[in-house]
Amino acid sequence: MQMIASRMMFAISWMVISLVLLATNSRTQKLPTRDEELFQMQLRDKSLFHDSSIIPDGAEISSYLFRDAPKRYYFVVEEDNTPLSITITPCDAPLEWKLTLQELPEESSGEGSGEPEPLEQQKQRQQVLNELGTDLYSYKGNDVESYLASNSPSGLYRLELISTEKDTNFKVYATTTPDSDQPYPELPYDPRVDVTSLGRTTVTLAWKPSPTISQLRQPVQYCVIINKEHNFKSLCAVEAKLNADDAFMTAPKPGLDFSPFDFAYFGFTSDHGPHRERKNRAKPVAPRLSLHTTRARKVDLQQICIGNKNIFTVSGLKPDTQYYFDIFAVNTNLNMSTAYVGTFAKTKEEAKQKTLELKDGKVTDVFIKRKGVKFLRFSPVSSHQKVMLYVHSCLDAVQIQVRRDGKLLLSQNMEGVRQFQLRGKPKAKYLIRLKGSKRGASMLKILATNRPNKQPFPSLPEDTRIKVFDKLRTCSSVTVAWLGTQDRNKFCVYRKLVENNYSEEQKKREQNQCIGPDTRKKSEKVVCKYFHSHILQKAVTTETIRGLQPGKSYLLDVYVIGHGGHSVKYQSKLVKTRRSC
Repeated sequence: MQMIASRMMFAISWMVISLVLLATNSRTQKLPTRDEELFQMQLRDKSLFHDSSIIPDGAEISSYLFRDAPKRYYFVVEEDNTPLSITITPCDAPLEWKLTLQELPEESSGEGSGEPEPLEQQKQRQQVLNELGTDLYSYKGNDVESYLASNSPSGLYRLELISTEKDTNFKVYATTTPDSDQPYPELPYDPRVDVTSLGRTTVTLAWKPSPTISQLRQPVQYCVIINKEHNFKSLCAVEAKLNADDAFMTAPKPGLDFSPFDFAYFGFTSDHGPHRERKNRAKPVAPRLSLHTTRARKVDLQQICIGNKNIFTVSGLKPDTQYYFDIFAVNTNLNMSTAYVGTFAKTKEEAKQKTLELKDGKVTDVFIKRKGVKFLRFSPVSSHQKVMLYVHSCLDAVQIQVRRDGKLLLSQNMEGVRQFQLRGKPKAKYLIRLKGSKRGASMLKILATNRPNKQPFPSLPEDTRIKVFDKLRTCSSVTVAWLGTQDRNKFCVYRKLVENNYSEEQKKREQNQCIGPDTRKKSEKVVCKYFHSHILQKAVTTETIRGLQPGKSYLLDVYVIGHGGHSVKYQSKLVKTRRSC
């Protein structure tokens, strides 16, 4: 492969050398046309031109620039009246570039002697001609810009580029057959991207299809770019942003870089100067188009390639946030792209939460969706020194925050039954924010008052499990125990016959502590009794449940009922009687 590459570079070198020599010997001699076999080899292995000053005909090359270090590239047009198209694609920084037609050497006079002019004089004279070459086009900016001429003279075209902002990557494409090549997908007559639907987390985009698909029958897919900063003018710029950490890497050492021949020897200035001795180089960014979403590690940017459909809904966006959207039509054979006119849109705001007013001393039921948020407000009608807040979380833990006139008083996660004492202030208003669990929906009962007497919910021990004594388990009975508190409360025990394959997952669905005994069948009731102990360590009671069937599974529940009639259920217990005794 190395030998083939060397031969190719040798052939290209002689192509340019021949142009100069033939021009000195015969100004009217017709030069050969493009070698198609050589051209196809160039297309298959563009890397041969990565560090070369030659721009191959009909193939896009990627290269780099150091800040304030100009670079020159050359392109050969072999015949007069040849179409010429050159396209420059900046990646992540604006470029300044100029295209110049190099003057070819005139025939050597030798002062009429017929002898060739000394080589040193040729070089000096050619140096002056080079600097006085004809300027054809210049541009400054970060747009994808092209030079197009339908009838170009033969000669050596010099492209000089410089980046004054930072080290950067760029791409160059040049061709003498622009009508037939057309590597960049064509844009429709209206290249704008329209926003057809806008939601809180979704935006639907639509655009007119590229004529390249229908007219030229070339394979084209669309890539959608989403970010929060700005629109992009090229897919190269997107790739540079995505690869911000990897774009600038160590390049091969000087001496391993390919240089087809010394332009200065033939009278042309060379860009192989001191800048090439730098150790750290910016390597070209190779496009990585995918049908999947690509997310950058440090930039909030998405790249999604969606095939050839021209309507797409972007989902997973944040509410009340501005996003920029770009569409690129990509030639999947050549990996070359064209940008539509991008757009931007701001997603809708979240629906404003209604604030529920709490009435003094009244229990309010609250339902919160998974990861949802609810707001409640309590406004005491009289001056007060303290406010009591009683909260019963019936399912999973919730996050509670309380603010008094904007000042944060309380913020914590809680489950079960809790009471909070808040310091009062005349004419103060209290805003309560409740956030649901990530695991599922939440249900709560909440009461606020500035005239506390008896608490509405029964007090609970730290451990609300039901203990089953395995040694006392028989074919028709089980003995259970549970903890109480120092407050005298009413406890009711219920049993329910379930299938033997009753799972823990089914039991979990019935763990809503806010569902009271009034929802149970009378036949499931075992016993109700009052119980408490002034000594907390002795606040434990037992109960034997009789009349059970052998080898059957039962779900046992204990409800504690407070003074206000509100109940709290202990953790359910699944138990199975013995088959034989």
